[in-house]
Amino acid sequence: MKISKIKTRVFKSNGFRIDASFHLSDGVVVRRKIAASPYKIMKVGDAANQIFYGNRAKRVYVQKRENGIPFLSSSDILQADLENVKLASKKYTPCIEQMRLQEGWILISRSGTIGNTAWATKQHAQKLASEDVIRIDPNNILRAGFVYAYLSSSYGHSLLTQGTFGAVIQHIEPDFVASLPIPQFPAKFQEKVDNLIKESARLREEANRFLNEAVSEFEKCLNPECYKREFCTSTVSTKQILKKFNRLDSHYQIAQKEFVKRRKRGLRYEKIGPKAEKIFVGNRGKRLYSKEGVPFLSSSDMMLFNALRYSKNISVNTPSLKMMQVHKNEILISRSGTVGNSVLIGDLLNKKAVSEHALRLLLDEQKIKPSYVFAYLNTEEGRELLQSLAYGSVIVTLGEDFVADIDLPILDEQIQRKIIQKINEYVWASDSAAEKESLAISLVEKEIDGWKV
Repeated sequence: MKISKIKTRVFKSNGFRIDASFHLSDGVVVRRKIAASPYKIMKVGDAANQIFYGNRAKRVYVQKRENGIPFLSSSDILQADLENVKLASKKYTPCIEQMRLQEGWILISRSGTIGNTAWATKQHAQKLASEDVIRIDPNNILRAGFVYAYLSSSYGHSLLTQGTFGAVIQHIEPDFVASLPIPQFPAKFQEKVDNLIKESARLREEANRFLNEAVSEFEKCLNPECYKREFCTSTVSTKQILKKFNRLDSHYQIAQKEFVKRRKRGLRYEKIGPKAEKIFVGNRGKRLYSKEGVPFLSSSDMMLFNALRYSKNISVNTPSLKMMQVHKNEILISRSGTVGNSVLIGDLLNKKAVSEHALRLLLDEQKIKPSYVFAYLNTEEGRELLQSLAYGSVIVTLGEDFVADIDLPILDEQIQRKIIQKINEYVWASDSAAEKESLAISLVEKEIDGWKV
């Protein structure tokens, strides 16, 4: 329930409306708050060279990376991993240049879940994005990073998602974004926020570089034919079926046979199961949501660049909360819906709660380092292997026993140390990038919180 006091002049300026649903709606409250700014108010459109969305032309998708360009949907723009997305054909997709992204743009989802924002880094640049992504090309009348932090704040999000009269919007257009009010904060404040956002982008790019280097180092030691995507047929013996969980689906059995057949000769493999302290799924009980409490992540939230930005909170009184909380160096693997995405928990997500749709892999660090296993799961071979383990027809699922049965390549100790170091640097840089972005957004929110209506 919301309670507030409304001044008489507010009634007069809104046609003497006295219904609480209007005056207490987020959109109206935020606009009233912004109007009380001690600084000059301008429009978002005045701070941009242009605000637009991409071309709506028909897209042709391909599988081979050399024939395509990564294509981002409105939900992909928020992901930590921007490489494992659909590929639009270079040859058959028209108007490619109109869909191409540039570094330093502000990206906003305009349909579906509207109002989500992303800062375009070097990883976004030159990739394509759908017409469901609005692009803001800043002109630096206001600092670009500040404009992004403002639109990403709770105030900016309310402006993007709710109309002038408090109604929730289902779809937004560039003209609407251009019309939104934005205070002209002091130059020093803008500079501070802008620097944080740009440092966050730099750290994110650095994190991606560390991850790519670790995965590349691992893949040098594997047979690239092992994860070659192609149609194939094969025969599988009854003995093999009995050995592999009595599964009769060809998706699993043929894939397992092909992985063994194509392995690099001389490379030693060991099962993950004996190296794990525990492989399990967290608590499935009822969740008690609250404004304050422990951040709670879904299996899709955990794959975002800044996983805590859009997460809900659950009460500290939620039954079996400890079973939901994850800890540093655990590996989370999405086990339903989109199967096989993995996250290595660092300081940022330590003791945060995660849904039962994430399978949790807790390794014995005396036997194997989590960073090393995480690197393997992010190789092409590791990703293909995880996806081959999924079962189910409508909603596919990944089981604990199948993860325990994964054969892990055991590389030379010197190479292992190199991979582990890169992954540890990746986790640190990722956490630091998310923290700096969150700090920039919180600075904007705290400043606006202090304005008296």
